[in-house]
Amino acid sequence: MNILDQAVLLDLFHRYYLFFAGFVFVLAFILTWYFTPKVLWVSREKNMMKEVNERSSHSTAIPPFGGVAFFLVLVLVISVLQALRTSPTGNHLIIGLTFLFMAGLKDDLVISSAKLKFVSQLFAAGFIIFSPELQLTSLHGFWGIYNIPVFLGYAFKGLIVVALINAYNLIDGIDGLAGISGIVISLTYAMVFYATGHPYFVLVSLTVAGILTAFLRFNFSRGRRKMFMGDGGSLVIGFMIAFLSLKILVMQPYEPLMREGFVPENRLLFTLAVLFIPIFDTLRVIIIRLKEGKTPFEADRNHMHHVLLDNGLSHKKASFVLGGLNLAVIIIYMMLSPDLKSIGMSLAMLGVFVVVAIAFAGLKRKSQQRTIPYGRPKGVRVERQRRETVEN
Repeated sequence: MNILDQAVLLDLFHRYYLFFAGFVFVLAFILTWYFTPKVLWVSREKNMMKEVNERSSHSTAIPPFGGVAFFLVLVLVISVLQALRTSPTGNHLIIGLTFLFMAGLKDDLVISSAKLKFVSQLFAAGFIIFSPELQLTSLHGFWGIYNIPVFLGYAFKGLIVVALINAYNLIDGIDGLAGISGIVISLTYAMVFYATGHPYFVLVSLTVAGILTAFLRFNFSRGRRKMFMGDGGSLVIGFMIAFLSLKILVMQPYEPLMREGFVPENRLLFTLAVLFIPIFDTLRVIIIRLKEGKTPFEADRNHMHHVLLDNGLSHKKASFVLGGLNLAVIIIYMMLSPDLKSIGMSLAMLGVFVVVAIAFAGLKRKSQQRTIPYGRPKGVRVERQRRETVEN
């Protein structure tokens, strides 16, 4: 029996759907676990490391090439899934991933220009926003808006893809945060796709979750087994999350969920809840920078993870706190959505944004009061000293 034969795969897929889904998660996990040490070894042998600078949250040079393993696993798994022929988007995904991976890898190696990365993001977005399976022609009554012009749908999808790629890239600032956030997002989407009968997208979501779960072992590691996902990794995973988010937005209304009160007009707000950490953190930082008279692209330590680090939390604790916050926002949405239409739900989500913003503003002030003469908050210096002790 040829396990890669289309008929065999289809038979296994239809007869053992849940087993097949679990196998895809495990396959992505194992492949990432296998490839990452190989990439790590080459990176150290060739001395291709991310050096420490004044904004770094690490104290030693670390290889930033986790994206190489991500790309290899995604291409391998998506290529196999194409044999199922349940979706025409696999080839489009691989092409888009290749554009982004090359731009991100160049940035990890020699620093890439913002223009090159932006152009690569536009090219990658083009390969999925024009996919027949991802046509956005209606907002299903969100704020009273139903049908929208085709060209407006393309523009909106392009904006979503580019914005999410960059938002996910921006939260990759400490160990584990991008990985944990990506796992929360992809597993939530997997459950939605399973509940609404979209098996191909369940498998893609589980592939992303399997990759990130395996990578956490290396991202949280100390010493010579530590690795960052780098721009090559964050751009690729951000693209996959954007792709899955588009599918959520364009799905046709699903009657069983509607009978439970989950109306289609709240779907845009659902994606906002699932993507809370990257979206909220990006908007928050942009607003703070503009308020301080800076450009939105000027680097600083105003990200949510920086605030938590500056209050003494370790990388792992800060990442799990923010991952837990993302889950809490999703749960709040699930509790409120059956009783609220789009306007009421929008106000509720705005209230969540305001409460979290006030909380982090308070934490920021608290961290500034903890600042010591060396210029770094006490918690960050303690964490750095602990790392240096372990690594040395």
